[in-house]
Amino acid sequence: MSGGQTLPPPEHAWLHTYHKFLPHFQSSHQDSSLQSIIPITISRVNQVDAARLDIEMSAMLKEQLVKVFSLMKPGLLFQYEAELDAFLEFLIWRFSIWVDKPTPGIALMNLRYRDERASEARGKVRTGLEGPGLTVAQKIWYCVATVGGQYIWARLQSFSAFRRWGDSEQRPLARRAWILIQRIEGFYKAASFGNLLIFLYTGKYRNLIERALRARLVYGSPNMNRAVSFEYMNRQLVWNEFSEMLLLLLPLLNSASVKNFLRPFSKDKSSGSAEDDSACPICQANPTTPFLALPCEHRYCYYCLRTRCAAVPSFRCSRCNEPVVAMQRHGGVVNPARK
Repeated sequence: MSGGQTLPPPEHAWLHTYHKFLPHFQSSHQDSSLQSIIPITISRVNQVDAARLDIEMSAMLKEQLVKVFSLMKPGLLFQYEAELDAFLEFLIWRFSIWVDKPTPGIALMNLRYRDERASEARGKVRTGLEGPGLTVAQKIWYCVATVGGQYIWARLQSFSAFRRWGDSEQRPLARRAWILIQRIEGFYKAASFGNLLIFLYTGKYRNLIERALRARLVYGSPNMNRAVSFEYMNRQLVWNEFSEMLLLLLPLLNSASVKNFLRPFSKDKSSGSAEDDSACPICQANPTTPFLALPCEHRYCYYCLRTRCAAVPSFRCSRCNEPVVAMQRHGGVVNPARK
């Protein structure tokens, strides 16, 4: 006896406990069955990189194919560039998406396509990455939209531009068709921008085609990292920034001043003094039409000295760093350096 309650016999204690916790177990099981989909987050960088890698792969294939026809008539492939791009995109689709394999870029990022509609109806989920691939209908529509849609749109734009549908002198029907094309293009770009914002927020569906087909990119293997290392991309970024800095700074440097600054440190001073009277200090060649820079009277080519004086208002002699105020033909009359 404890608090007025009678304890059940020992042989029935487990039965009493089972009936006591059965309602709680059933309710928790129903809640877990309702939440069969585990929320997962796929790296947005991986998805964008996969698209970029696919574009680079297509460009590499196109470059190799163009080399095959390099000996043919010039400009032949330019007329069929849209067909060539469509053919390469179809090849990539045929040997990847159609046979339930990821494209090269998607495979490098450890991703694959999953039918989001079928994954929502599944019951048992362990990692949240389970789910069947695309159906046959989704694959066909994917090919129609990516290959056929892009080809038709490229041909329509080139044809309308060649026929000059946008000119005001054209027939009203052609003018209306041109306006319709421009509106469709503007609407598509606005929808793509909206989809991009949604993708950056949710991490689902990179483009409108994937959103319409409910084809989502998920990790192919939960325990494998992406096959592309950040080391190469970091070196590429450093080199690009360094080259941009050089392109910005080099035009600001005065080559003559740098050369005069480094001249005292030159080892071969005798050869430099020997060629003062014979070679032009700009082109390092023997002047065919020698002119003298005044007042220092160092010899230059006429073209080199005239172009430098016209380009730089305060041009200084490349040998002595003296301001050039006039120029004189060797053994002739003095001419002003700048007009």
